[in-house]
Amino acid sequence: MISTALTRISVGVVVERRKAKSAWAEFLWRPVSVFAGTPEAAPWTPLGADGEVTLFYAGEAVIELHRTETTNYRDNLASGTPSLWVNMRPTTSEPPFELLAVTADPSEGEAFTDAGSNLVEAVPMPPEIADILDRFVATHHVENPFVKRQRDRQAPLQNPIEKASDE
Repeated sequence: MISTALTRISVGVVVERRKAKSAWAEFLWRPVSVFAGTPEAAPWTPLGADGEVTLFYAGEAVIELHRTETTNYRDNLASGTPSLWVNMRPTTSEPPFELLAVTADPSEGEAFTDAGSNLVEAVPMPPEIADILDRFVATHHVENPFVKRQRDRQAPLQNPIEKASDE
């Protein structure tokens, strides 16, 4: 598949594993942060533990920026709390999740939730990624004014049954 992305940002994803207080699950997992670049560490390397919480480097993803999505990126940056959406799919073996994608587009992030069983979480956008996104929007955004479509004002069609009875 050929990508139409104009800019690609390599990122690493950090997930948290927390001891569950449930009879149905031993652990709860959730993405907690994204950072620019990729470390030398292998995916699913433990980063540290604090009590019942352990952080893992889940792996690398690529944020693709498209010219057609600049309005969504701009709205994300203007929200006051810019976010990135992380999409992970459960596996039936270890590691427990497969990292699928990271996006800066809120609409795409919402669309990730359609898969139902995937783990989708919004995490804070790091400032260096926000700067790249801001420059991308400044360079590629084109404001498309809203144009209300005009309806055709035609006379209503006569009912063919009425017309036949008139003859």
